[in-house]
Amino acid sequence: MSYEKLASLQSTLNKMDNVVVAFSGGIDSTFLLHIARCTLGKEKVLAVTAESETFPDRELKECKELAAALDVQHEIISTSELSIPGYAANTKDRCYLCRDNLFENLKPLLEEGEYTNIVFGLIADDMGEHRPGVIAAKEHGVRGPLQEVNLYKREIRELAREAGLSNWDKPSYACLASRINYEETITIDKLKQVDQAEQTIRDLGVKQVRVRLHDDVARIEVLPEEMAILLKAHNQIHAALKEIGFSYVTLDLKGYQSGSMNLALNNQSMGV
Repeated sequence: MSYEKLASLQSTLNKMDNVVVAFSGGIDSTFLLHIARCTLGKEKVLAVTAESETFPDRELKECKELAAALDVQHEIISTSELSIPGYAANTKDRCYLCRDNLFENLKPLLEEGEYTNIVFGLIADDMGEHRPGVIAAKEHGVRGPLQEVNLYKREIRELAREAGLSNWDKPSYACLASRINYEETITIDKLKQVDQAEQTIRDLGVKQVRVRLHDDVARIEVLPEEMAILLKAHNQIHAALKEIGFSYVTLDLKGYQSGSMNLALNNQSMGV
């Protein structure tokens, strides 16, 4: 089934003829970029990565390395989510504001490079979640070819592994702002605090981690099978995160959940 979807993806890209790919370095945008490069050729594909306060330096570095390995044209643009009116207030529409700003910043590249399409790594899994960024994409005419051919994350990983992509098993990632509880003001200090806390835990050998910030509380999410690593090093983690600025450090026993901050939104909509 995945191969049929891959053929549909290639057909979709061929009809588009050329693309600017919003490239974050995650497996979804990497796979999309790889297939676009293979299908359309180097001259008709441009990868663009947005450098900002919510995107760690390590992720930007990886984007540069991946783009070089894929032999694609790659541009870095500078953006600032915190300068977007209303973004720092961290409402449920935060992601809409971010995507709207990103796609607006990508539009000039269409005229400069004679491109006609902007695409991003939207996948089939995303359609059942709170994704206000999808609304922004539709408003700007930005397409998600992976989602259009109904490719799911598990299928993308399988195809990426077969294609030899180095990050085929890279853990899912989202911008640092997604770690901060809705309605809590986003600041550069909080973004740095979360980034440092997550790096502290990654340094212990943990692959998938989120440090969710609830005022002065750090709620750590890792995969259930990796919880033992944290429990073994609990004193070390507690001391490090206290040093970073958290008053309380907790481990979420549910484990890692993509978009777990959206659960509160769901409860509010149901009157819980």
